[in-house]
Order: sequence, then structure tokens, then C-alpha cells
Amino acid sequence: MDDYKHYTVLKQEAVDALNCKDGLVYVDATLGGGGHSESILQKIQPSGKLISFDVDEDAIETSKNRLRTYKNLTIVKNSYTNVKKVLADLEIKKITGGILFDLGASYHQLTKGERGFSFRFDAPLDMRFSQESDFSAKDVINTYPEDELVRVFSEYGQEHFSKRIAHAIITERRSKTINTTLELANIIINSTPNIKSHIHPATRVFQAIRIEVNDELRNIKNTLNDVLDILDYGAIISVISFHSLEDKIVKEHFKYYSAKCHCPKEQLICTCEPPVLEIINKKPITASERELQENPPSRSAKLRVAKFIKK
Repeated sequence: MDDYKHYTVLKQEAVDALNCKDGLVYVDATLGGGGHSESILQKIQPSGKLISFDVDEDAIETSKNRLRTYKNLTIVKNSYTNVKKVLADLEIKKITGGILFDLGASYHQLTKGERGFSFRFDAPLDMRFSQESDFSAKDVINTYPEDELVRVFSEYGQEHFSKRIAHAIITERRSKTINTTLELANIIINSTPNIKSHIHPATRVFQAIRIEVNDELRNIKNTLNDVLDILDYGAIISVISFHSLEDKIVKEHFKYYSAKCHCPKEQLICTCEPPVLEIINKKPITASERELQENPPSRSAKLRVAKFIKK
């Protein structure tokens, strides 16, 4: 697709963290525009293998064209949440090199008006990563009870005015169905105080709905657990997150599986299994000044890296 726009965030840092080597198996959990995948492929020639996942047809078509000359690439139209099954179907027993996650929505998804991710365009309430899914933002806004809307906005958007916004949505939908992004954005604007901020009043709610529609937080939590079963000794997990909720999940996962002991303080003898992860960077890696100038949204990106050390 000629109009597919994508900036590969932390490309050098995230791929360098994988310590790519020829002959090993790597996974790009979120193909997107193919930037990370291409960088990995360049480093694992001629006999390394890369399996790249995405559910977005636009991303797949763009990346297929971009990466068409690479023979050691397998693009899978599937969610990374199914990585264990997909690799088993491909007769790959272990990820011997590493896996890279680039979480959240892509620039293309956020800026392509008809996908309904943004309040900057008047579009149907959609926000699905996979166009084959039958559950959208419209369903959340028009069918969730008020207390569930409050939960979603508070938990996933950390929205201070969740109750006001949820009540306004319920009031509005008594008379008509809420169909578009601008309808929802106007409801949010009209139900919240006029506070001076560089953040649009609808930002947090739209983020929260997107996370709910795509079950993003549960997916990353479950998949980080799943990959521990299919990582080979020395394989790397490299994760780019874009908001605090994602980063917290990754941080806590790495911390838990790298800890030497989980026993209660009153237990005198440790009975824990040895740690399975080694944290590579204690603090998250963030975008360079140059990248921030080229792509300001990368300011929110955080990269955490760990190595699988279970033999």
C-alpha cells in the first residue's frame, strides 16, 4: 500500500538488543510497516529464520512488498497471542534467537481516518487491530453499562472524569446510537471541565476504548508467560511499550521471573526454582534526541530487554 505510513520506533535499539546471529530463529510479534523485521533480516543472513506476526491486512500487504526479496521470512496473519501454536504448526520447537514486541497501535492505524482510532477524523467508531474481528468501539460505547464504561475509562485510560463521561454517554445513547468518533469526542468535551492542557480531552478515553476492544493488556500479559515455554537458553525478549500500563506489565513480568526467591519472609529455607530471566537493562531505554526530532510520538516509547537463562 502506497499510503501506509509507519515510523519504526527505537529500531536500532530494539534490534541491537536481540544480538541477532545467523542461523537462529527470531520472531517479530508485531510486523507493522516491516522496519524491525527488515533490520533483523539484514543481520541474520543467510540462514537465520524470522517469523513475523500481524492481524492488520494493510500492514501485511505493505511489508510483503517491502520484504519480498528475503527468502528466510515467514509472515503470519495471526495474533502474536497464538505464537506457541503457530510455531508448533511451522515445526519450530524453540525461539533460539529472540522475540521482539512493538506494542499498541501503529502510526498508520492511528492516522488512517476510516479505522476510527482518532478523534481528529470523523469516522465510524471502530478501533479494531484486526478488521476480521466482530467487536468494535461502537459496541463498547453503545452496549456497556455505565459502571463498565467507568471501569474501562479509569483502568485503561486513567481518566479523571470517567464517571461524568460515562454518564453523558449513557444519557446520549438513550435517544440515539453513537456512531462516529467526532460524536463521541464532542460528548467527552461537553461533559468535562475546560482545563488548559496540551492533551485533547478525548485522548485518554480513546486510548482506553482501543485497549478494551483489542484486549491489549491481557494479551501481552498472557503472551509474555507463553513465550517462556518456547524460548531457548540465551534467547532475548525485547519489548517496546508506549504507555504506563503496558510498561508496568512488562516491568513486573521481568522482575518476577528474574527474582531468585518468592518465598514468604517467615519461611527459613527457600524452595523456589532458579530464575528464568536475566534483566539486561535495569532502566528502560528511550528514544534518542534525533529520533524525538524525527518522530515526536516516540517520546512515550520505552524498551525493556531480558535474556532467557533457564537451561
